[in-house]
Amino acid sequence: MASRIVVRDVDAGYGAVRVLHGVSIEVREGETVALLGTNGNGKSTLIKCIMGLLAPDAGEIYLETDGRRIDLARRSTEEIVDLGIALVPEGRRLFPKLTVEENLLLGAYRTGARADIDRNLPFCFEAFPVLRERRRQLAGSMSGGEQQMLAVARALMSSPKILLVDEPSVGLAPILVSRVIAKIRELKERYQLTVLMAEQNFNQATKIADRGYIIVHGRIEFEGRSTQELRENELVKKYYLGV
Repeated sequence: MASRIVVRDVDAGYGAVRVLHGVSIEVREGETVALLGTNGNGKSTLIKCIMGLLAPDAGEIYLETDGRRIDLARRSTEEIVDLGIALVPEGRRLFPKLTVEENLLLGAYRTGARADIDRNLPFCFEAFPVLRERRRQLAGSMSGGEQQMLAVARALMSSPKILLVDEPSVGLAPILVSRVIAKIRELKERYQLTVLMAEQNFNQATKIADRGYIIVHGRIEFEGRSTQELRENELVKKYYLGV
């Protein structure tokens, strides 16, 4: 049975500040889904809810896989990672005083990924040759683009089925954004991953997305069944295309 992540009518926030209001999205197996929105509209909050980093105040978040329905809202982040869901966090969140290789090996911490280290580590070095060249270099001394590649590779070391990518373009020069987004597409196809990408760079995100959602002030204002539908939407024309 194909797997999917379902978010249904989720409210969430921080203390008295409500960020998400009745958010519902679905990410089906093999898709790349873009969650589009400008800063402060709730993209990262939703990603945190899916990963168990923030408990929703209301609604459901579940994974359907192998004929089972698994309630993610009642699972710890460690348990969610063990289910094959990995996060490339906003801001990369590397261990700056550890080497590139040490950061990668930490990505394989979960029990199910340890047996795959001998396969996944060479794959990451093949996918990102700069990481092989700099495997002994401290992660904190690398450029922003190199750190983003390391963050993606670290997530792949956990042998995920589903990859959540939060704002991969933040802090990167335009040419590096294009390279990172293209690499995510390549890895998705090679690894047969399911991808949910939260991103504010509409043009880059839609290069690899199959479809997407637009989130505005914590609400899903539009669901595009294709990138063409997204491009033709009035919200996109207003906020992203300057029309």
